[in-house]
Amino acid sequence: MASKTIHWENRSAFAQRNLWAGILFGLGFVAFIDETVFHQLLHWHKFYDKSTVAVGLVSDGLFHAFSWFATVGGLYLAADLARRQAFWHKMFWGGKLVGGGAFQLYDGTIQHKLMRIHQIRYNVDILPYDLVWNISAVLMILIGVLLISSARRNERVAKGAVINAS
Repeated sequence: MASKTIHWENRSAFAQRNLWAGILFGLGFVAFIDETVFHQLLHWHKFYDKSTVAVGLVSDGLFHAFSWFATVGGLYLAADLARRQAFWHKMFWGGKLVGGGAFQLYDGTIQHKLMRIHQIRYNVDILPYDLVWNISAVLMILIGVLLISSARRNERVAKGAVINAS
């Protein structure tokens, strides 16, 4: 019973770090997928489409570097949590979905529509692409929030069981 108590105490003490590790990893991972699939493989757009191809390539390179730094930073935090026996899968996955969904929603609304630095795709009816992009982002955020809420409920139940067992 003592090891279970320590495990939940570690999780509780590092709950925010688990959440932020997930958010950082999710943000970086979804940005990496966006960059790899839509920018490099499909050639649908560049990060910044309002200039020359050379500027677009440089902007893609900077965006790719950002995505990798965020992904590696999230994994570094997750590895540190695992070393401390405080890694919390449900909290991390909730954060991962919130971070990924937040990036995608920001990209789809701010960058695509408000700033107009690029669109998902050009020379097609963009509405279906926008709907899929933004609705999937909202779904990721909602599922992530539900996982985080569930993790916090599990934590309260576990703390109550430990207190009642004492």
